[in-house]
Amino acid sequence: WRDFLSRLRSRGLHGVRMVVGDKASGMVGSIAEVFPDAAYQRCTVHFYRNVLARVPKSRRAAVAAMLKAVHAMESREASEAKSLAVAEELEGMRLGEAVRDGCGETLTYTGFPREHWRRIRTNNAIERLNREVRRRTRVVGTFPDGKSALMLVTARLKYVAESEWGSRRYLDVTLLDE
Repeated sequence: WRDFLSRLRSRGLHGVRMVVGDKASGMVGSIAEVFPDAAYQRCTVHFYRNVLARVPKSRRAAVAAMLKAVHAMESREASEAKSLAVAEELEGMRLGEAVRDGCGETLTYTGFPREHWRRIRTNNAIERLNREVRRRTRVVGTFPDGKSALMLVTARLKYVAESEWGSRRYLDVTLLDE
C-alpha cells in the first residue's frame, strides 16, 4: 500500500483530506505515512458486511437495523454513543468488540460538511464507477492507443461529475477539461 500511495503522490496527487476504503492490511498505516493530513474512512457498507457475516441469518435484519441507526445520527457524538449502546446489546453474540473497534473508523465522514456525508461514508460510488469504466472499455476491446482509452474514461468521469456530483461541487470538473 505504501508503494502504491507513494506513486500516486509522486504523480501529483496532493491535498488529500480523506481516504475511503475497505479495511485492508497495511492500508491505514500507509495512508498515515504517505498522506499524514488525510483521515481514513472505513466503508460503512463493507463494515456492515463484515459484522453481519458473523451473525446468524435469523438475526441479520435486526443487527443491520442497529448498525444503520449508528450512522443515522445527527452528530459524531450521538453516533459514538449509539455505537456503544449497540455494542453492549450485541455482547451476547460476541460482536460487541467488533462494533466498538470498527465503528470509530466508519465515523470519519462526520468531520466534513453534513451535505457530503451520504457520498463519502462509503466507497460504493467509486466501485460502481470502476465497474462502469470496465464495462465500457471491454466493449471496445483493443484501443488504438492509450489516448483513446483515456478519452473514453475521461468522458465518462466528466459525465458523472457534471450530472451526479457537479451540482454540489464534489469534484472540480475543470480538471477533466485539460
